[in-house]
Amino acid sequence: MTAAHLPRPPMGPAVFDLLGRSHLTLESACRTSDVAERFRDAHLGALRAAAALVAARSVPSPRSRPRSVWQVLPRIAPELGEWAAFFAACSTRRSAIDRGEPVSVREADDLLRQAEMFLEIVHDSLGVLATMPLPQSITPVSPLATGQVTGQVTGQATGRTSRLTVVGTGARRAADRVDGSTAR
Repeated sequence: MTAAHLPRPPMGPAVFDLLGRSHLTLESACRTSDVAERFRDAHLGALRAAAALVAARSVPSPRSRPRSVWQVLPRIAPELGEWAAFFAACSTRRSAIDRGEPVSVREADDLLRQAEMFLEIVHDSLGVLATMPLPQSITPVSPLATGQVTGQVTGQATGRTSRLTVVGTGARRAADRVDGSTAR
Protein backbone atom coordinates (compact mmCIF):
# COMPACT_ATOMS: atom_id res chain seq x y z
CA MET A 1 0.00 0.00 0.00
CA THR A 2 1.45 3.38 -0.97
CA ALA A 3 1.42 6.49 1.18
CA ALA A 4 -1.29 7.98 -1.06
CA HIS A 5 -3.59 5.08 -0.23
CA LEU A 6 -3.05 5.09 3.52
CA PRO A 7 -6.09 6.26 5.43
CA ARG A 8 -5.74 9.70 6.96
CA PRO A 9 -6.33 10.13 10.66
CA PRO A 10 -9.68 11.73 11.47
CA MET A 11 -9.67 15.52 11.62
CA GLY A 12 -10.26 17.11 14.98
CA PRO A 13 -12.84 19.77 15.74
CA ALA A 14 -10.16 22.49 15.62
CA VAL A 15 -9.79 21.92 11.87
CA PHE A 16 -13.49 22.42 11.23
CA ASP A 17 -13.55 25.40 13.59
CA LEU A 18 -10.68 27.06 11.70
CA LEU A 19 -12.34 26.38 8.34
CA GLY A 20 -15.59 27.88 9.60
CA ARG A 21 -13.84 30.92 11.03
CA SER A 22 -11.95 31.36 7.76
CA HIS A 23 -15.22 31.37 5.86
CA LEU A 24 -16.82 33.85 8.27
CA THR A 25 -13.81 36.16 8.08
CA LEU A 26 -13.86 36.13 4.27
CA GLU A 27 -17.59 36.80 4.38
CA SER A 28 -16.89 39.76 6.66
CA ALA A 29 -14.30 40.99 4.14
CA CYS A 30 -16.97 40.84 1.43
CA ARG A 31 -19.37 42.92 3.49
CA THR A 32 -17.09 45.68 4.81
CA SER A 33 -16.88 49.03 3.07
CA ASP A 34 -13.51 49.86 4.64
CA VAL A 35 -10.68 48.97 2.25
CA ALA A 36 -8.03 48.39 4.96
CA GLU A 37 -10.42 46.16 6.88
CA ARG A 38 -11.18 44.21 3.71
CA PHE A 39 -7.45 43.59 3.20
CA ARG A 40 -6.96 42.54 6.85
CA ASP A 41 -9.98 40.21 6.85
CA ALA A 42 -8.97 38.62 3.54
CA HIS A 43 -5.49 37.94 4.87
CA LEU A 44 -6.83 36.62 8.17
CA GLY A 45 -9.25 34.32 6.32
CA ALA A 46 -6.36 32.85 4.32
CA LEU A 47 -4.30 32.51 7.49
CA ARG A 48 -7.08 30.55 9.20
CA ALA A 49 -7.50 28.29 6.16
CA ALA A 50 -3.77 27.54 6.18
CA ALA A 51 -3.87 26.91 9.93
CA ALA A 52 -6.69 24.40 9.39
CA LEU A 53 -4.59 22.49 6.86
CA VAL A 54 -1.56 22.53 9.16
CA ALA A 55 -3.71 21.34 12.07
CA ALA A 56 -5.14 18.52 9.97
CA ARG A 57 -1.83 17.26 8.57
CA SER A 58 0.63 17.71 11.39
CA VAL A 59 1.16 16.51 14.90
CA PRO A 60 2.54 19.15 17.27
CA SER A 61 5.66 18.12 19.09
CA PRO A 62 6.60 19.41 22.52
CA ARG A 63 9.99 20.54 21.18
CA SER A 64 8.65 22.60 18.29
CA ARG A 65 8.85 26.35 18.55
CA PRO A 66 6.18 28.70 17.23
CA ARG A 67 6.53 29.44 13.51
CA SER A 68 4.57 31.29 10.93
CA VAL A 69 1.98 29.10 9.27
CA TRP A 70 3.41 30.34 5.97
CA GLN A 71 6.77 28.74 6.90
CA VAL A 72 5.19 25.45 7.96
CA LEU A 73 2.69 25.07 5.10
CA PRO A 74 5.23 24.26 2.32
CA ARG A 75 6.69 21.45 4.43
CA ILE A 76 3.30 19.89 5.08
CA ALA A 77 1.73 20.60 1.69
CA PRO A 78 4.50 21.26 -0.87
CA GLU A 79 1.90 21.77 -3.58
CA LEU A 80 0.83 24.94 -1.75
CA GLY A 81 4.33 26.42 -1.50
CA GLU A 82 3.58 29.24 -3.94
CA TRP A 83 0.45 30.13 -2.02
CA ALA A 84 2.48 30.23 1.20
CA ALA A 85 5.05 32.56 -0.38
CA PHE A 86 2.29 34.81 -1.73
CA PHE A 87 0.49 35.12 1.60
CA ALA A 88 3.78 35.56 3.49
CA ALA A 89 4.42 38.61 1.29
CA CYS A 90 0.90 39.77 2.07
CA SER A 91 1.75 39.52 5.79
CA THR A 92 4.41 42.16 5.30
CA ARG A 93 1.96 44.34 3.40
CA ARG A 94 -0.67 43.85 6.10
CA SER A 95 1.80 45.06 8.73
CA ALA A 96 2.41 48.19 6.67
CA ILE A 97 -1.33 48.79 6.38
CA ASP A 98 -1.69 48.33 10.13
CA ARG A 99 0.92 51.10 10.52
CA GLY A 100 -1.27 53.40 8.43
CA GLU A 101 0.01 52.96 4.87
CA PRO A 102 -2.79 53.28 2.30
CA VAL A 103 -4.15 50.32 0.40
CA SER A 104 -6.01 50.49 -2.89
CA VAL A 105 -9.44 49.02 -3.44
CA ARG A 106 -8.00 46.89 -6.23
CA GLU A 107 -5.30 45.45 -3.97
CA ALA A 108 -7.82 44.56 -1.24
CA ASP A 109 -10.29 43.04 -3.71
CA ASP A 110 -7.53 41.02 -5.41
CA LEU A 111 -6.38 39.65 -2.07
CA LEU A 112 -9.96 38.76 -1.19
CA ARG A 113 -10.34 36.77 -4.43
CA GLN A 114 -7.03 34.99 -3.82
CA ALA A 115 -8.04 34.14 -0.26
CA GLU A 116 -11.38 32.75 -1.48
CA MET A 117 -9.59 30.53 -4.01
CA PHE A 118 -7.12 29.43 -1.35
CA LEU A 119 -9.93 28.43 1.01
CA GLU A 120 -11.48 26.32 -1.78
CA ILE A 121 -8.13 24.64 -2.41
CA VAL A 122 -7.75 23.87 1.30
CA HIS A 123 -11.26 22.39 1.38
CA ASP A 124 -10.36 20.20 -1.61
CA SER A 125 -7.02 19.17 -0.06
CA LEU A 126 -8.77 18.08 3.10
CA GLY A 127 -11.64 16.42 1.28
CA VAL A 128 -14.13 18.67 3.04
CA LEU A 129 -17.10 20.20 1.25
CA ALA A 130 -17.66 23.91 1.69
CA THR A 131 -20.84 24.38 3.66
CA MET A 132 -21.94 27.80 2.42
CA PRO A 133 -20.81 29.74 -0.65
CA LEU A 134 -19.37 33.19 -0.12
CA PRO A 135 -21.41 36.15 -1.39
CA GLN A 136 -21.36 36.62 -5.15
CA SER A 137 -20.83 40.35 -4.81
CA ILE A 138 -18.97 42.49 -2.34
CA THR A 139 -19.96 45.72 -0.64
CA PRO A 140 -18.64 48.80 -2.43
CA VAL A 141 -15.85 50.57 -0.60
CA SER A 142 -16.64 53.98 0.82
CA PRO A 143 -14.80 56.75 -1.09
CA LEU A 144 -13.95 58.43 2.24
CA ALA A 145 -12.19 55.29 3.43
CA THR A 146 -9.97 55.14 0.35
CA GLY A 147 -9.04 58.78 0.00
CA GLN A 148 -10.80 58.92 -3.37
CA VAL A 149 -12.10 62.22 -4.61
CA THR A 150 -14.70 62.13 -7.33
CA GLY A 151 -15.72 65.14 -9.32
CA GLN A 152 -16.92 66.28 -12.70
CA VAL A 153 -14.84 67.98 -15.31
CA THR A 154 -16.40 69.97 -18.14
CA GLY A 155 -14.31 70.22 -21.27
CA GLN A 156 -13.84 73.74 -22.64
CA ALA A 157 -14.03 72.85 -26.33
CA THR A 158 -16.71 70.18 -26.32
CA GLY A 159 -18.81 71.12 -23.31
CA ARG A 160 -19.12 67.42 -22.43
CA THR A 161 -18.97 66.39 -18.78
CA SER A 162 -16.62 63.61 -17.70
CA ARG A 163 -16.23 61.88 -14.39
CA LEU A 164 -12.85 61.97 -12.65
CA THR A 165 -11.71 59.80 -9.77
CA VAL A 166 -8.43 60.54 -8.07
CA VAL A 167 -6.99 57.99 -5.67
CA GLY A 168 -4.15 58.28 -3.21
CA THR A 169 -2.30 60.81 -1.11
CA GLY A 170 -2.34 63.51 -3.76
CA ALA A 171 -6.13 63.38 -4.06
CA ARG A 172 -6.72 66.80 -2.49
CA ARG A 173 -4.21 68.62 -4.71
CA ALA A 174 -5.44 66.80 -7.83
CA ALA A 175 -9.04 67.69 -7.02
CA ASP A 176 -8.01 71.32 -6.49
CA ARG A 177 -6.34 71.39 -9.90
CA VAL A 178 -9.48 69.96 -11.50
CA ASP A 179 -11.68 72.57 -9.81
CA GLY A 180 -9.29 75.30 -10.91
CA SER A 181 -8.64 76.40 -7.35
CA THR A 182 -5.17 76.75 -5.90
CA ALA A 183 -6.01 76.23 -2.21
CA ARG A 184 -3.68 73.86 -0.45
